[in-house]
Amino acid sequence: MADCIFCEIAAGNVPSRTVYEDDHVRAFHDLNPVAPVHVLLIPKAHVSGVSALSDDHVDTMGRLLVAARTVARELDIEDSGYRLVINDGRDACQTVFHLHLHLLGGRNMPWPPYA
Repeated sequence: MADCIFCEIAAGNVPSRTVYEDDHVRAFHDLNPVAPVHVLLIPKAHVSGVSALSDDHVDTMGRLLVAARTVARELDIEDSGYRLVINDGRDACQTVFHLHLHLLGGRNMPWPPYA
């Protein structure tokens, strides 16, 4: 999709600190981390968010989750635990309208996050 920064990152046209990549997913360090480990995982194919998913995207979501587990293992936070977050829509503070999964870890993650 034109003018989508995550599509440009997925295509390799914009530099990122990539930590994982396969044919369908790219994972890279967030530029403004909120935890010691803060990685964004994106599908390479453009999907604007969870609300835009269809039955055709079941494989996409599975690949994102399995990639998240792989990244957590590679960044040594699998055993201590991590949080996965997807914001969908403006009221959820989604700022880039390309589906992305936040992988957060490396510290205690209390709930609720904004208590």
